[in-house]
Amino acid sequence: MSFREESDDAKDSKDLKKPFLHTGSWYRMGSRQSSMMGSSQVIRDNSISVVACVLIVALGPIQFGFTSGYSSPTQTAITEDLGLTVSEYSLFGSLSNVGAMVGAIASGQIAEYIGRKGSLMIAAIPNIIGWLAISFAKDSSFLYMGRLLEGFGVGIISYTVPVYIAEIAPQNLRGGLGSVNQLSVTIGIMLAYLLGLFVNWRILAVMGILPCLILIPGLFFIPESPRWLAKMGMTEEFEASLQVLRGFDTDISIEVNEIKRSVASTGRRATIRFGDLKQRRYWFPLMVGIGLLCLQQLTGTNGVLFYSSAIFASAGISSSNIATCGLGAIQVIATGVATWLVDKTGRRLLLIVSSTGMSVSLLVVAVSFYIKDAISDDSTLYSIMGILSVVGVVGMIISFSLGMGPIPWLIMSEILPVNIKSLAGSTATLANWFFAWVVTLTANMMLNWSNGGTFTIYTVMCILTVAFVSLYVPETKGRTLEEIQWSFR
Repeated sequence: MSFREESDDAKDSKDLKKPFLHTGSWYRMGSRQSSMMGSSQVIRDNSISVVACVLIVALGPIQFGFTSGYSSPTQTAITEDLGLTVSEYSLFGSLSNVGAMVGAIASGQIAEYIGRKGSLMIAAIPNIIGWLAISFAKDSSFLYMGRLLEGFGVGIISYTVPVYIAEIAPQNLRGGLGSVNQLSVTIGIMLAYLLGLFVNWRILAVMGILPCLILIPGLFFIPESPRWLAKMGMTEEFEASLQVLRGFDTDISIEVNEIKRSVASTGRRATIRFGDLKQRRYWFPLMVGIGLLCLQQLTGTNGVLFYSSAIFASAGISSSNIATCGLGAIQVIATGVATWLVDKTGRRLLLIVSSTGMSVSLLVVAVSFYIKDAISDDSTLYSIMGILSVVGVVGMIISFSLGMGPIPWLIMSEILPVNIKSLAGSTATLANWFFAWVVTLTANMMLNWSNGGTFTIYTVMCILTVAFVSLYVPETKGRTLEEIQWSFR
């Protein structure tokens, strides 16, 4: 059994010469006629083209977040309109995770064979169909079908977007631009919460189509990943893509040579066998990437968010929906701060600070529940513990957003070797979605067992995350993707 890798010899390159959406004539023209366009400061700025590309593909994660946030503000209205039981609605909510696991399995191979842009195009279509199915649903079957289709698209998006951003970004901006992925997810969640306060659930589902409707035409105006083009043997398209991303007046010869050397070194063998994974260059980045994405979920963020409304209610906050919107806004702000910090402080330090903050915050929540269970409901201390639990939840969300939210996806896209990225990335994404489903599924049962015990378990997982990051996660700030992957040899 083997990990399959596309050969970059001349014959295969010829067969793959015109993949779906791999290029656009406007930027190929521009790279040849840079002198004609040199007067435009926007085009000449090295970072503007990359930022524009990131803003377009960031519509995918906004769709991701909107899907995740949709089920929270619509539960009461959907169950009343369609006569669903609590278990039927719970199944509706969880099916997006099931669909995302299927999408994750397919994501790596789709992104390899038809490119990053083509992969996002494919992801947008089931999302649109899924939202339409939900908005016109007359019974649970259409709801379930729509949720599965949305999940499938989100599973592809969750792998493809961070990989595309990492492959187009210059090394000094890669951390901040890569963190835009998670920032967009939090914006999508907040939009679902906020709009859900004002509009009917069917209209909210129609609004869910908008990110993909803008994304699809936007994909025709951005270049394909130059590293993917180089791997496919499309040298002319690869250099044109890199030129427009770096600016038409920028000398890209050094970066071109680095990418060509990296592709040549990985293209000497057509297959990677399981026995080869004993080599550090393969097993170490695999362990780090998959480990971080699993721990991101096992630290219990979904469980905490699941119980946030009840925690707010116990603290005397009358409108849990408005409080949840406030929590979503805090998440957006904290993730925005992480986007600004990640290229200044580095990935590793932010991960350690984030997981340590989560450990302390969850310990506060756990202790609060232990004390509340031991005292009278009428006591002043009981009310104080309710407020303290809210402080712990908010602190946990802020800490998560500063590091463990955005950075595991960024690290995964940076460290996986190009010749196993498709299968390894799919595996890491599948593991993340699987544990997201497990945590969401078990949170209610665990909380019914013991509130304090549940948050103690999440605290222990956060402490293990601190140890894992300290021992194994390398710093990737300020290094090219080729330098990062060569360091594992």
